[in-house]
Amino acid sequence: MKYVSRRTPVSALLLSLAVCLCGSAAAREKEPTRAKKAPPAAAKVAPQVKPRPTPTPRALPRQSASAEARLLEIYRLVGSAQADTAMAKAESLVRDVPNFQLAQLVYGDLLLARTHTLPTMGNAPAALAGKAQERLTQLRVEANRRLTALRERPPEGSLPAQFISLPATTRHAIAVDASRSRLYLFENGPDGLRLIADHYASIGKLGPEKSFEGDQRTPLGVYYITSRLDASQLTDFYGAGALPLNYPNEYDRRLGRTGSGIWLHGVPSDSYARSPESTDGCVALANPELQSILDQVQPRTTPVVIARSLQWVTPTKVEPQRRSLQNMIEGWRVARASGDIGRVMSFYSPQFSSGNKDFTRWRQSVERDVSELRGKAIELKDLAILGWQDKGDILVVTFGEVAGGQRTGSVKRQYWGKEGGLWKIFYEGVIG
Repeated sequence: MKYVSRRTPVSALLLSLAVCLCGSAAAREKEPTRAKKAPPAAAKVAPQVKPRPTPTPRALPRQSASAEARLLEIYRLVGSAQADTAMAKAESLVRDVPNFQLAQLVYGDLLLARTHTLPTMGNAPAALAGKAQERLTQLRVEANRRLTALRERPPEGSLPAQFISLPATTRHAIAVDASRSRLYLFENGPDGLRLIADHYASIGKLGPEKSFEGDQRTPLGVYYITSRLDASQLTDFYGAGALPLNYPNEYDRRLGRTGSGIWLHGVPSDSYARSPESTDGCVALANPELQSILDQVQPRTTPVVIARSLQWVTPTKVEPQRRSLQNMIEGWRVARASGDIGRVMSFYSPQFSSGNKDFTRWRQSVERDVSELRGKAIELKDLAILGWQDKGDILVVTFGEVAGGQRTGSVKRQYWGKEGGLWKIFYEGVIG
């Protein structure tokens, strides 16, 4: 259906995006070397059509004052035949955030639409080719990704299925949905995880599922933030800063995956956002949004799940799985404290590997550890359980281990996999 506003003919795609947003209320570059920061490089009036009624918009996430939220409001105004107000807000947005290219495109569409109806979003000349045409296509994809993610919201109170159990010491958790170009930030409080913000995010040029160094893909899996890098430590290319991830993790190494330097980072100061698939494998966000995350999350304790497509579940649905896995890990703790080597090793895979230790050498290490414990009790603190499905079911388990009578202990991480229907540990190591 072709829709024309009271005064301004608009792009068919721009309008279709706007209508989708309105409907949602009811439905619900090769990267440079990472080094010390260097200097940065009269309207044609169409026949009147009765305006489409405007549904009550669904509340936006916490970042409601963001440039993205302002852009979405412009789409909503176009869809409800408020072209003059949309124009004013678009002009204000590009004035406030001049490097937001998608906003500039929409503003340009609205200006051009004063003279004629636009067949597409970004009414470029037919002769436009090469990088200019490619960039225009990328902006159109970005617009659709932003609107789809905001239109198809996660069910209220739901969580990504990978977050099985997190301790109170884990204050935040992050999940990235590659198919939607979206990053979700959760806060962990007395009532569990709660979604507090979500942001448009860019991934690798060739999409997700990294396998080897230089493949320009973003890894899929369960990771942890290892450190924080401020803007003063980086070139302008990385914007507000960066949060490196522990890719490749032990499961990646087990599968022969290679590469390094996978970060969450910002964008150059002359940009607002990058196109959906444009990095060499990192996850890139607008600088204000990356800065907000930098100000909140803690390295080492913040998990980051990157999935091709997130599966959302309710906390009550995951509760039986949580209890079962906690009981299984408790069984490992009890066996370790008992000093029964055979019982302890029954929890480990014959294909176990940790550093230069295979199953046999690991058994020898366990024997020494049990001998040193001399029957002391073992306490597991701050237990975190994260799930993953790849070429099989995987658990990433992190905890502090403290022997009886001791005030401190070590932080350990285990990777469990299913073998013959039973969970077995295939990696264990001290991380702190």
